[in-house]
Amino acid sequence: MRKIWQWLRIPALRWGLFIGVGGTSVFLFAFTHVVAYTNTMEFCVSCHSMSFPYEEYKKSFHFRNAIGIQAGCSDCHVPREYPEKLVAKIMAVKDLYGELMGHAQTPEAFEEMRLAMAQRVWAKMEASESRECRVCHDFATMIMDEQGRRARRKHTEAFNEGGHCIQCHKGVAHELPHGYDD
Repeated sequence: MRKIWQWLRIPALRWGLFIGVGGTSVFLFAFTHVVAYTNTMEFCVSCHSMSFPYEEYKKSFHFRNAIGIQAGCSDCHVPREYPEKLVAKIMAVKDLYGELMGHAQTPEAFEEMRLAMAQRVWAKMEASESRECRVCHDFATMIMDEQGRRARRKHTEAFNEGGHCIQCHKGVAHELPHGYDD
């Protein structure tokens, strides 16, 4: 411990430590705020091509419902925990590139890409066993008796067999793409 204090008496080391700790703190503060901002609805729909799925989403129960809870874009499309959240943000850079290059700027161009985009999202949800869905929709807390007969039967089967949301619930917040065949 005594050696550390002796090293800290050297002004260059003291300043280096101060700048290093200060710089790291500023970086982490800025980083967390940027990540939080990129999870907002405002950021997500700021891209022109997102206006098409946003209009569909506004017609869904995830946007407006009887209990007043709204699931935003990031609630379904971005993991909550690190490092998965960071991986999702890095992977989203290709979406920003596509937006800058004008890949889906018209409804027609968006429709051409819709099936491929949906399949990528579904594969991600399948791989995570609908992790983002299950933050709000958990079989263990569902009141099965208040569901319709078919929903109660299917949810009970899924619970007992280890099923998860995306296996049955494609097209919940967005229209199913043309060419989709279950």
